[in-house]
Amino acid sequence: MSGFLTSSESRWLIPFSSRTQARGAMQSKINPVNVAWLCVIAAVLLNLLGIMAIDTVPRPDSPDFAMKHFQFMIIGMLAAGLIALPHYRFLQRLTYIFMILVLGMLVFVLMKWVPDSIVHPRNGARRWITLPFTDFQPSELAKIAYVLALASYLRFRKNYRTMFGLLLPLFLTFIPMGLIVVEPDLGTAMVFLPTFFAVLIAAGAKYRHLLIVALIGLSLAPMLYPVLQPHQQARIKAMIAQMSGEDRYNQTIGFQADRAKTLVGAGGFFGAGKQKAAALVHYNHLPEEHNDMVFAVICCRWGVLGALATWGLYLILIVGGLLTSAKCREPFGRLVGVGLVTVLFSQMIINTGMTIGLLPITGMTLPFISYGGSSLVVAWMMVGLLLNIALRRPGFTLRHSFEFDEQVDDEVSFRVGVWRMPGA
Repeated sequence: MSGFLTSSESRWLIPFSSRTQARGAMQSKINPVNVAWLCVIAAVLLNLLGIMAIDTVPRPDSPDFAMKHFQFMIIGMLAAGLIALPHYRFLQRLTYIFMILVLGMLVFVLMKWVPDSIVHPRNGARRWITLPFTDFQPSELAKIAYVLALASYLRFRKNYRTMFGLLLPLFLTFIPMGLIVVEPDLGTAMVFLPTFFAVLIAAGAKYRHLLIVALIGLSLAPMLYPVLQPHQQARIKAMIAQMSGEDRYNQTIGFQADRAKTLVGAGGFFGAGKQKAAALVHYNHLPEEHNDMVFAVICCRWGVLGALATWGLYLILIVGGLLTSAKCREPFGRLVGVGLVTVLFSQMIINTGMTIGLLPITGMTLPFISYGGSSLVVAWMMVGLLLNIALRRPGFTLRHSFEFDEQVDDEVSFRVGVWRMPGA
């Protein structure tokens, strides 16, 4: 047998060269007009909507959360601009270092010997590191670190197309999830699993393998119920009771959910307006109206139209992110785009779902809208990464990422193996 491949055989080998793809990706050209600007526009509008919603209820004896939210918006946009400057392939080289640092911070907040002035528990949860100007939540950065690490691992592999090959991605998922659950922060931990499945689907994992993993997870889920904190178990019970029409938890653990649903209904279709909404929120004593429950304020002030506008802006952001991923032929960029969009989409679903009574109450913010420094800045960093991916266009044509032809793969692997045999 000849020691050379024909041109038809060689064209199947070239796409599997990671060195060639990396060189082409780093030689990419700037593409200033791209679909990621949809994400930027939607994020700006959502941020402004959040400022108006937070400003609904006056707080004469408390900080001006609306103004602080605007300041965090500016910081977040600057962070997005900075993260969009270096090529995302350069960021890929720092992925595992970044992941190790974030995991170290997640472990740090759980250490009981850390002074209270640095990690101050709130309602029994150890989630925040106290900084001079704000409180920082490492679990927010963990979302980006996880997406980057998972994409970096999957970019040039195919072993995840087997059941056994899914074990390491699952292990990579459960490490940050487990640390965040221990804080405890069940809401943030819930974001990792849909991101895991979305990224693997985009990478070409086999649906039957993912379905088996999902079925195993669902069958084991009831066994995890005793592991939950007492207040988390009580919130699940309260949600089930409210969905069945019972009100026995409305003045205890179900108070927040009951008040949120009441205010959502009070807004009607067109909304109650700012003044009436402010009075309704104030006299209903809605907890965390500027943070976790801000969607209830939107529905109360602007009604169903406000809810539809909010969901519509998220839809624009998600479509822009998915189109960015679809147009990216480089595997790392494509997977990062899908992962970040899934994180934002999952947060939106969980937050709005718990507000209207479809999901149990968790400490989950509504991206760009809820008040919060680290959550808002990290959300803008995600948009900056999406813009980074869309700005770069490969310097030469690459094959579409994660397209598998098992028959061709087997044939090429056989021929390459024979070609490399001594004396062939």
